[in-house]
Amino acid sequence: MAEIKPLLAAETETVRQVYAALNRNDVAAMVKAFDPQIERIEPSDSPHGGIYHGLDAVKAHIARARETWAEGECDPERLIATGDKVVAIINVRVRLKHENEWRQGRTVDVFTFRDGKAIQFRTFFDEQQGLQWAGVKDSGR
Repeated sequence: MAEIKPLLAAETETVRQVYAALNRNDVAAMVKAFDPQIERIEPSDSPHGGIYHGLDAVKAHIARARETWAEGECDPERLIATGDKVVAIINVRVRLKHENEWRQGRTVDVFTFRDGKAIQFRTFFDEQQGLQWAGVKDSGR
């Protein structure tokens, strides 16, 4: 009998690997999950907010943002697969290089996949807004 795999199982594992790479400051490994035409959308009120197109621009954006960390991590608390998307509820705990205090919070990152690669990586600071945008009707809480 064939094994039944969960929806977007490979893509969900890919998202886990994306955060593991980010946390160890391995930007090259992180972007292996991205399509060459990836679109990165970060809220405009973020220090590195904006829209970035293409692998080189997204890689530079992530590297620039990650270089500000003295230490910390983005820990995926929960991953939700829906349609062609994997929604990551992220606990962020970071100390920036020029600060002594830790910054903590939650974000929602939505990865849209096509043919096994992320074609869009979008961040929301409001959990409900991110879930709604991704089409998640019940977040499982």
